[in-house]
Amino acid sequence: MTARHEEIADELRRAIDREQYTVGSRLPSESELAAHYGVSRGTVRQAVAALTAEGLIGSRQGARRVVLASRRSQSFEELRSFAQWARAMGREATGQVVEQTYRPATHEDAVRLQLPLRTPVLHVLRLRGLDGDPVLLERTVYADWISPAVESIEPDCPSVTQRLYDDTGLVFAYGEHIIDAVACGARDAELLHVRRTSPLLRVRRVTTTREGRPVEWSDDRYRPDAVTFSVHNSIGNNALSRKTAE
Repeated sequence: MTARHEEIADELRRAIDREQYTVGSRLPSESELAAHYGVSRGTVRQAVAALTAEGLIGSRQGARRVVLASRRSQSFEELRSFAQWARAMGREATGQVVEQTYRPATHEDAVRLQLPLRTPVLHVLRLRGLDGDPVLLERTVYADWISPAVESIEPDCPSVTQRLYDDTGLVFAYGEHIIDAVACGARDAELLHVRRTSPLLRVRRVTTTREGRPVEWSDDRYRPDAVTFSVHNSIGNNALSRKTAE
């Protein structure tokens, strides 16, 4: 049987996910929560402690607890794949390779992947979805040393990151992200089911191993009605996060 404080903690998590309590807002006091749930303040304190340990809320002595994050958000301080992020929200991530081909490394590829110019590298265009709805196009260029392992993965694999770890032990350890907005081209519009010239959120990223060896660089384009980015600032932390759009 689930303990009462665990039930309350789960109800509070869902309330935060629904943005009943938005990021930056204060939770009701312990007394108010105890009255609402018909329990003692000690039971509420246990529930709140669980959310604090998960990083969803924070507190200062003598002050009400503040919502710091939602499970629907993924901080870019942690390197998590699209599929891992979706699973954390209780959503199903899908993926489908639209195009996959080897090309000689361009100057940009060579610089980003630290390879000699014209080294054969694998270009993959992949359509990603949430619960079957297309939300993201990934144009990824893989370094020559990992390209064969990527090429062998089935086209509808939901998580390339997880498969590469399972097959090769590769860990994507560090990422650099550049975010801007671009107009949707004709092909992207068709794949994402949006109008041509619609604004897309673009994230360009380079991912490396723990040793700093580049694995991939990618141009990811999100439908803005499906995914948004937000920044949560504090004196000691400036975390950019990705979350689903309302």
